[in-house]
Amino acid sequence: MTAGDGPGPGQGDDGPAGPGADRSTRAAVAAVWRLTARHRRALAGATVLTLAASALGLAQPLLAKRVVDASGGQQPLWPPLLLLAALFAAEAGTGAAGRFLLERTGEHVVRHLRLTLVGRLLRLEMREYDRQRGGDLIARVTADTTLLREVVAQALVDLVTGALVAAGALALMAWLDPLLLLLVAATVATAAVVVSLLLQGIRGASERMQASVGAVAADLERALNALPVVRVYRAEQRETARVGARVDDACASGVRAAKYAAVMSSAVELAVQGSFLLVLVVGGLRVHGGGHSGHSLGDLVAFLLYASYLVVPLSSVFRAVGLIQRGMGAHLRVEQALHLPVEPDEAPAPLGPFTPQTPAAGAPVLALHDVHFAYRPGRPVLRGVSFHVPQRQQVALVGLSGAGKSTVFALIARFHEPDTGHLRLHGRPATELGRAACRAQLALVDQHNRLVQGTLRDNIAYGRPDATDDEVRRAVRLARLEQVAERLPGGLRGAVGEHGATLSGGERQRVALARALLTRPALLLLDEPTSHLDALNEAALTAALRDISRECAVLVIAHRLSTVQHADRIVVLDEGRVTACGRHEDLLGTSPVYRRLAAAQMLRPAGVPARPGAPAE
Repeated sequence: MTAGDGPGPGQGDDGPAGPGADRSTRAAVAAVWRLTARHRRALAGATVLTLAASALGLAQPLLAKRVVDASGGQQPLWPPLLLLAALFAAEAGTGAAGRFLLERTGEHVVRHLRLTLVGRLLRLEMREYDRQRGGDLIARVTADTTLLREVVAQALVDLVTGALVAAGALALMAWLDPLLLLLVAATVATAAVVVSLLLQGIRGASERMQASVGAVAADLERALNALPVVRVYRAEQRETARVGARVDDACASGVRAAKYAAVMSSAVELAVQGSFLLVLVVGGLRVHGGGHSGHSLGDLVAFLLYASYLVVPLSSVFRAVGLIQRGMGAHLRVEQALHLPVEPDEAPAPLGPFTPQTPAAGAPVLALHDVHFAYRPGRPVLRGVSFHVPQRQQVALVGLSGAGKSTVFALIARFHEPDTGHLRLHGRPATELGRAACRAQLALVDQHNRLVQGTLRDNIAYGRPDATDDEVRRAVRLARLEQVAERLPGGLRGAVGEHGATLSGGERQRVALARALLTRPALLLLDEPTSHLDALNEAALTAALRDISRECAVLVIAHRLSTVQHADRIVVLDEGRVTACGRHEDLLGTSPVYRRLAAAQMLRPAGVPARPGAPAE
C-alpha cells in the first residue's frame, strides 16, 4: 500500500475511523474473520475438534438416562457406566486439543499482525511522525494486539461452536419435551434482548479504554525521554499527574465496560438458572403427576442435563459476542495505524556503497534545481533553491535559524518531496533512482546523534553490519574515537547504554560520524557536526573533513563558521532562498547575511587584524 491508498484516522466517513463505520455485531464478526485469513485451516481444525468434544458431551445425558431407567430393572449397569466414562475422557482429550490449536492460532494471528504493524510504522511518511505520538503507536502494536489475540483465540470459534452445540442441545430437548423447551426458550430470549442492548455500550467503553491506554504510553514516553528536564525543573509530580489522568480515564472506561459486562453476565446467568428451576419444578410435577404424562424420571434427568449443558454454549456465545465488541476498540486502532500513509514500496537497495549507473560525465554528486517546498500549504520554507555539490568537494550551507537548511537535508534524504523543482544525483533525477537507491548513496550525521541500544561496534556498523574489523577501525580512526573505544569496558564490544547514555554529547556525535563514514557514501551530509565538540575536537574534525572530502562529497550545515570557512564552496540561505555562493573571503565582502554571521562569531579573513594596531595573523 502506498501513500494515499487509504484514509488516515478520521479521514472520510467510510474509513476505519469514520463516523459511518458499521459497528454492528455482524460487522465486528466479519472484521475478526478477516484477521484469520491466513489461518482458516487451523481454525477449521479447532472448530471440528471443539464440535467433536461437544458432541461427545451431548451424548452423555442420553447414557445417563439409560443408567437411571435401568437402575430399577434387571439390566446390568456397568456397560453404560463404562461407556459414559469413556465418552467423558474422550471429550476432555478432544477439547484440550482443540483449545491448544485455538491458542496457537491466536498467537500466530497476532504475530503476523504485529509484524505487519511494525513494518508499516517504520515506513510511514516522515510528516506522519509529527502528527502521531510514538507511545500511542507502540501501544497499538502491544496492548491492542494482545486484546485481539484473546478475540481470535476464543471468541470466533466459541461463537460458532457455541451456536451449533446450543442448537443441538435445543433439538434434543425438543425431542424429549417440547413444552419444557418453550419455558427455556422464553427465558433465553429475554436474556438475548438484554445482551443486545448492552453490546454498544461495551464497545464504546472498550474503544475509550484502549485510546486511554495508548495515551498513557505516549505521555509516559514523553516524560521518560525528557527525564533530565523533568528532574531539573522538579516536574515529577506534574508528569505523574498528567499520566495519572490518562490512567484514570482508562480505569473509568474499564469500569464502565465491566459494569455492562457484569449486567450482561448476570442476565445470562439468571436466565439460565431461571429456566433450570422452571424445568425442575414443572418437570417434577409432571413426573409425580402420574404415568399418563408419558415422561419418566429418566427423561426429566436427561432434559435437566441438557438444560445444564445449554448453559456452557449459550454463555460462550454471549461471552464471545461481548469479547468481540470489546476487541473492536483495539481492532479500530490497529486498522487506523494500518491506514496511515507510507512511503511507496520500492526494491530494496543493497547495503554498502552505491555505484551509480551510467552517471553523466562530470556531473556533480548532488544538484538542486529551483526547489520549492512547504510543510503546510501557504507557508513556504524553500523558495527556488538551486546549488550543486561537485564530486570530492566540501560544500557548506549557512544561514540564520529558520532559513531552511535542515529542510534541504530532509529533501536530499527523500524524507519529503519537493513541491516543485527537482534533485539530481550523479546527473540522474532522484525520482528515477527511487528512495532506496538515493539513500544508498548518502550518509547522514544529524544534530540529534541518535544511537541505538547495543555495543559501540553495533552503532558504528549499523549501516554496514557486514563490515570487517579493519573497516570499523578505520572509521574509528577517522572519527577520532580511539580514546572512547579504549575507555569503554569491552572496547568496541562495550555497551553504550540506552540512547548512548554512557557517552558524552561529543562522543555520541563522533560515533554517528564513524557510522556514516563506514558506509563510504558518495555524499556525506553533516548537520551541525561540531555542535557538541570542544575547540580541540572541533579542530580535529575540521582536519578530518579535509581528509574525508578526498573520498566523497561533503555537504555541511554549520552555525560555527570556523568549521566551514575552509570549505570549497559556501552556500548562504536566507528565508528559503540562496542569496550568495562562494568562498569565505569572498562572501565576507559580498553577502550581508554571511558578514553578520561572521561578525557575531568574530571571524575575519586571514591577514586582517582583529582590532586596529593588533598584529595580523
